[in-house]
Amino acid sequence: MSAASQGLTLALSKGRIFEETLPLLRAAGIEVLEDPETSRKLILPTSREGVRVVLVRASDVPTYVQYGGADLGVAGRDVLHEQALAQGGSHGLYQPLDLKIARCRMSVATRADFDYAAAVKQGSRIRVATKYTEMARQHFADKGVHVDLIKLYGSMELAPLTGLADAIVDLVSTGGTLRANKLVEVEQIMDISSRLVVNQAALKLKRDTLRPLIDAFAKAVAA
Repeated sequence: MSAASQGLTLALSKGRIFEETLPLLRAAGIEVLEDPETSRKLILPTSREGVRVVLVRASDVPTYVQYGGADLGVAGRDVLHEQALAQGGSHGLYQPLDLKIARCRMSVATRADFDYAAAVKQGSRIRVATKYTEMARQHFADKGVHVDLIKLYGSMELAPLTGLADAIVDLVSTGGTLRANKLVEVEQIMDISSRLVVNQAALKLKRDTLRPLIDAFAKAVAA
């Protein structure tokens, strides 16, 4: 049975997005009844009958919403943009709200002793490590910079330190991790925050229950 016949299902990822979504849910009169850090459940009940939260990887939130495993979800602009590029520019999701949570930025970083500006100016071929290969490809193509992309899934800062890559493209919040590893931010690609995404079919079939929730989120964001 799909989520379409079971009330409302909200897809969230653990960590910062989950924590920063809780106040928005409270503003809509919804409390999540279990702590994902202590519960082993992947489906969490809420104080509102018929509304539940499913815990998935951040990169899977758009997929769950797109294919009806969830009616709505919260996903970072980084994940949404990367997946849209991979799918030819669109993933068919309604994005009614920038929730202005989990803010950070997508940036290029290098070792402090690597002259990034000179490498770009001279037309050098730069090796770039990132998990955001589509966004990195687009960014450097727009700049006319030749790059070899190396896909990594974590510990991105290691790549320049070990000589695996000249630069990385990754999310930066405070910059503390970069500084701790003697890396410097050399270029900002885009500002990132989290969006509310909604399944197109659910928006039609469950309009009476979805629309008040979206409106409550919008009021909370505006406040």
